[in-house]
Amino acid sequence: MEKEFSKKKSRLTSAQIIPLSFFGAIVIGTILLLLPISTAEGESTGFLTALFTSTTSLCVTGLVVVDTYLHWSLFGKIVILIMIQLGGLGIIAVTSILMLVIHKKFSLSQYVMIHDAFNLDSMEGLLSFLTRVFKGTFIVEGIGALVYMITFIPKYGVANGIWYAVFTSISAFCNAGIDILGPDSLISYNGNVLVLINTMFLIVMGGLGYVVWFDIARGAKSKVKNKYSFKLMIKRFSEHTKLVLSLTGVLILSGAIIVFIMEYNNPDTIGNMSLGGKILNSIFQSVTFRTAGFAAVPQQSLTDGTATLGLLYMFIGGSPVGTAGGVKTVTLFFVILNGVSFIRNRKEVVIFKRKVSNEMMQKAAAIVMVSFFITFVFLLLLLLTNDVGVMDASYEIFSATATVGLSRALTPLLNPFGKIIIIISMYLGRIGPISMALFFNYKGMERNSISYAEGRYFVG
Repeated sequence: MEKEFSKKKSRLTSAQIIPLSFFGAIVIGTILLLLPISTAEGESTGFLTALFTSTTSLCVTGLVVVDTYLHWSLFGKIVILIMIQLGGLGIIAVTSILMLVIHKKFSLSQYVMIHDAFNLDSMEGLLSFLTRVFKGTFIVEGIGALVYMITFIPKYGVANGIWYAVFTSISAFCNAGIDILGPDSLISYNGNVLVLINTMFLIVMGGLGYVVWFDIARGAKSKVKNKYSFKLMIKRFSEHTKLVLSLTGVLILSGAIIVFIMEYNNPDTIGNMSLGGKILNSIFQSVTFRTAGFAAVPQQSLTDGTATLGLLYMFIGGSPVGTAGGVKTVTLFFVILNGVSFIRNRKEVVIFKRKVSNEMMQKAAAIVMVSFFITFVFLLLLLLTNDVGVMDASYEIFSATATVGLSRALTPLLNPFGKIIIIISMYLGRIGPISMALFFNYKGMERNSISYAEGRYFVG
């Protein structure tokens, strides 16, 4: 009996397996990228470069120390693309779907692990959810690739055009921001309406979250079947879907307006564009700020006001249960709403006539606190080890911990210490700072069994 008990205690929890699986995949990716076959010149690349590239690919960040299109061979680029797809979907999810293919049964612990990997609130219909995630992902990525081909095939030829389209589509949907088109991301395409709109579509779809996808699909199907009005269809959406769509719309619109105003006369960004070009690129910048990493204008040329807005938007990121990074829209909104409810002397936090549980509020506060603390600490470390400006360093660290991938041309200039700091930041940003906290504290995760008397404290 004692032996069985100690065996159960020694098993790894999902809070440990998820970070370890990402770490293991990063190691494998590094080894593959170290091979001479992975570089365009056929020579082994440096260990730190391989480690950095493996981490940024798997953590779907997009910061790079070498030009992806120039430094890596076709084999190296395929390795990078596979890692981007793995990172976007999640290693646990990919492993689980492979088990489904070979008809292997899942244990209860494996169910729990998948549940934790997707941060869901229920284990009901988990495998069905997982199957729909993969189908939906490949359908959206396929549509994105076909749209890119309209532009890329005439420019690069059939074979290269298809390859570039597939790579860019997967990278955009997974919110990785890595491309093989050239040294300047999408800057040479900032006048191409089709490319920018398709990229925004893929970024937003990846950032909305799978739960929202399936709720919208269910609502649309029900609307057609029962001939609902569009207004009633929206009304029947879950409160989570309505909140995510509302927050996403507000963030994109507000960001676009602020970027448009601040960059309107900046000749190094959108200043010399037509009115339509300014509007399109302002919307694109607002979208890419929140986790994508693709740049249509030079990020180092943005005004300080726009760059500061970018720090906030990068920290927020996308929405839960998707491919985006950051603390997530709903998480930060809960923290803000909690403060507003206290100021208004309300006992409960209510959204769309639904109460938010105290446990959910505590979790949101913990995620924001740990994320901000880690971001701040790594920013200080970068400033201590590298002679860089505060804005450039902040942009780099916020981009890394939120797995965004935007840079003010600083990444290749960092010394080895700086690159290691960014590697750790990207890793923590992808697995979630709160997951890392649980990783080291799994023995103390049991709920308190003792209730203490209230103490007298003062705040404010």
